[in-house]
This record gives sequence, C-alpha cells and structure tokens, in this order.
Amino acid sequence: MKLGILSCGPKSYSTRRLREAAVQRGHTVKVLNTLKFAIDLQQGSPDLYFRQKQLSYYDAVLPRIGASITYFGTAVVRQFEQMDVFSANSSAGISNSRDKLRSLQILSRHHIGIPQTTFVRDKKDVLPAIERVGGAPVVIKLIEGTQGIGVLLAETASSAEAIIELLQSQKQSVLIQKFVAESRGKDIRAFVVGDQVVAAMRRVAQGQEFRSNVHRGGVTEGVELDEEYNKTAVRAAQILGLRVAGVDMLESSEGPQIMEVNSSPGLEGIERCTQLDIAGSIMDYIAAQVDFPEIDLRQRLTVSRGYGVTEIHIPEGSPYVGQELKDSGLREKDINVLTLHRGTTVVPNPRADRLLEAGDRLLCFGALELMRGLIPAKTRRRRRQKVKDLPELPVAHEVQDASSGTDVE
Repeated sequence: MKLGILSCGPKSYSTRRLREAAVQRGHTVKVLNTLKFAIDLQQGSPDLYFRQKQLSYYDAVLPRIGASITYFGTAVVRQFEQMDVFSANSSAGISNSRDKLRSLQILSRHHIGIPQTTFVRDKKDVLPAIERVGGAPVVIKLIEGTQGIGVLLAETASSAEAIIELLQSQKQSVLIQKFVAESRGKDIRAFVVGDQVVAAMRRVAQGQEFRSNVHRGGVTEGVELDEEYNKTAVRAAQILGLRVAGVDMLESSEGPQIMEVNSSPGLEGIERCTQLDIAGSIMDYIAAQVDFPEIDLRQRLTVSRGYGVTEIHIPEGSPYVGQELKDSGLREKDINVLTLHRGTTVVPNPRADRLLEAGDRLLCFGALELMRGLIPAKTRRRRRQKVKDLPELPVAHEVQDASSGTDVE
C-alpha cells in the first residue's frame, strides 16, 4: 500500500508514530504537507499537484488536518475523494467534527447522549437559555476552540451573561452547555478506529482546573470501557462520518454524554498511558479498507431521474408492523432497504425475514414517487409546519431527487 499522511507537522509525535507503523508493516509512506498542494479542476479529471509537480498515485491518505487550516485541508481531502483515493476520514466528517455546534446538531437527532446545549445570538435570549439547560453553573464554549481553549465555567447566571456578551462583542460564536457536576474535572477519551474502540483513557484535571485536557495539565489513566460507552463512542464517530476519531465523553449519572469528537486525535498521551500500539491499529485498518473509497451517495446515485434516498418511518398502527420485509411489498415497488434503524441499533442490509416493528426507520433507495406514498399524510403535514416555522432547520422525511439534488414536494 502506498500511503500519504497529510500533515503540516512531520516531526510531531503522532505523525512520526504513524509513519513508523506504516514502515514496520511494509507499506510505502510519505508525509505530505497539506498546504503544499494545488487543486486542479477540469472536466472528468480532478487532479492534485504537490510542490508544483503532478501528484503520483496513492492508495490511501490519512488526514491530520489542524484547526487553523480546516477549509483548505478539507478541500484537499475532498479532491482525493473525487479521485477515488481512500481517505481514513472523510472531508465531510472532518468539517462536521471541527464545528462544535454542527456536530451536536447532527448527534442530537440520534439516540445518543449529549449535554443539553443551546446557541443564541440575541442578548435577551441568554438568561432564558441558561435556565433551559438547568441554570448556573454552565459551561461556555467557543464553537471552534481546541485543546480546552475557549472553554469556560460560569458559576452564576450573571457571570455567564457577562462572559457571553464579551465574547460576542469580539465576533465569537459561543455555546451554552449544561454543567455535568458529577463529571467535574474528568472525562473519557475513547480512540475509535473503524467500528471499535482500540484504546481508552480517563483524563483528570489537577487543582482547581475543571478542564481535563492533557494540554491543560490533566493526568491520565488507562480504562476498560463497558459496552454502553464503547457503543456510544463508535456510533458518535460513525454518525459524524469519521473512521479514526478521539471521542470525548462525560461520565454522567444518565450514562455517557458526548462532549466532542476529534478528527485528528493525538497519539502521544493515550499510547503512553495505555501502552497500546494505536498507530499500528490505524495502519491495519487502512490497509484492510483501502479498496473501499468514500462514496457520496448524492453524487453517485444518478442512474435514473426520479430515484433517490430517503428514510421511511414505521409508526404504531402501520400495516407493515409485524410483517417480514419480504412480505412488505417494498421490493415489488422498486424500493430497496439499505439499513434498518431500531432504537440505538442499526441493521445493515436487513434480511428478507426480518420482522418490522413500530418505531423502525428504514433507509431506502428507490423511486421517489412510490416512496412518497409511504410517508403518512399526518407526518407530511407536520413536516410542512416545521418548514414554515423554522426555515433554517433540516426536516424529517426530506426526499431528494438523486439526479438533481433538488427537494421533491
């Protein structure tokens, strides 16, 4: 395998370890400075130049995109994707995880724990927002802060209001988040590779510091996560579109609460803490997946106009409840079920004898007009009301024409 590591820090611990792990496994590897690329676009032939020369072929790339170069870095990763080169993390996944608000918006529609969070711009909305998340103390976060920078604890509502007003005056966007008291000064970092957690550590803040980041002086200890924490970490990474991720979780009385998902997690602290070869796990995963490049369904599903992807809900009282998939008539209606979502469980390519239950959600590809008829009228009316009241929010059951990308009403 010929691997490119996209990194502006070739001497950093993480980049060095990843390169060493690749060499040990007999792979050809080169560290490529992300900022030295030029992106060339022409009909039918996306291309990349590196240091003024046309880039040679790579089987895979591993992005290590820093926060300061997110826009250009994700553009480079996206170009590799258009060239059908496997990327350990997708450009969309990196963008999703880099923006704290966007990542929580995406996670919030799924059955996965997150601290109650609110985002406001009007000064009059600050105090009501603080009350909605449970009152002071509250955590205030910059949307694009990293390594604990831009994370503040406000002990009172008045101090929170003053901090938010100051940050907003400096054109900073902030989140107001519930303070999980039982997890004060500690959190869990789970390192996800593919569909498993390969290592985990608990980070504990020192002294009066409430942020547990290692960069803030936090100490670490290796931990074995139970099934709930493992499952939550993997699902959070997958929902955001990441195959290699550091998932930070709070240990709340209600179970794991996702704080943040990092698309370029550092290796030094967790490898030294756990004594595990995480870099090697990443290399083994990439080598096993290299033949499966990222596919954007919105781009590729252009076989025929009028076909697309949507999600069909099976409500209580539906005639499909209690039926096996093969008897549902969906296949005869030119509708293919790609995955079945049941609570927190996802069943890919469900078998024909799978029984449907109330509350199931079916991700389907098929003829849009036929799938439209499977969305109950009541649900459609509720969707249109949401569109009217909240035009900026994505809505459930949105159907898109795969060939045009336009909404179909």
